[in-house]
Order: sequence, then C-alpha cells, then structure tokens
Amino acid sequence: MDLHPPGCIAVIFCAQRTETDGEAYAAAAGVMSNLAAQQAGYLGQDSSRSEDGLGITVSYWENDAAAKAWRDHPVHTAIRDQGRGKWYESYTLHVAKIERSYDWNKSGIEKNSVP
Repeated sequence: MDLHPPGCIAVIFCAQRTETDGEAYAAAAGVMSNLAAQQAGYLGQDSSRSEDGLGITVSYWENDAAAKAWRDHPVHTAIRDQGRGKWYESYTLHVAKIERSYDWNKSGIEKNSVP
C-alpha cells in the first residue's frame, strides 16, 4: 500500500457480488484495473474481497477531475453497466479527499507519513 498526498481523491467502492459468472467478472476486473492505471491522474488502488463476496476497492486520484474522467471513461461505463446487470447485488461508492496518509510495518524498519 502506498501513501498518498494531501488533497488527492479516494474513490471507495464497496460491492456485494452475485455468484454469477465469476470468470467473466475476474476478467472484467483485470481490464478495469489495467485501464485505470493508464489514466491521467491515477495514483494507485487497494482491494480486498471476502469469501461471501463483499469487496472493497479504493482507487486514488490526483484530483476530482481525474476521478470524474475515470468515472466517465467509455470502457469503464460499459463494464459498470455489465456489473449492474449480472455481477453485483448492490454497491456503494464514496468519494473523499485525503487529508493525511500514514503507514507502519511490523518490522519497524520505517514509519512514514505524508502531512
């Protein structure tokens, strides 16, 4: 996980998956991750999914304009529509501004923060 500068945008996507077509979902998720990483203003992402299908993906963007450009990207829009049709039972999306960013690791080698 990376630290992110104050003022950048975090888009927090929390979704409950259906059991429909897991292979196609995984392929689409890969396309989305790779495509997002190619967009102007992309800073990274963190993701996790539980065994019951609840997933959280946080993508980080330099600014709100970059996050909105990703939201409106035609391939993202098409895959989002597929997700609504078959892969998601429900989802919630939150957009937040990063104020501070910290990290820590068990080895204690280094502790970082971004004001």
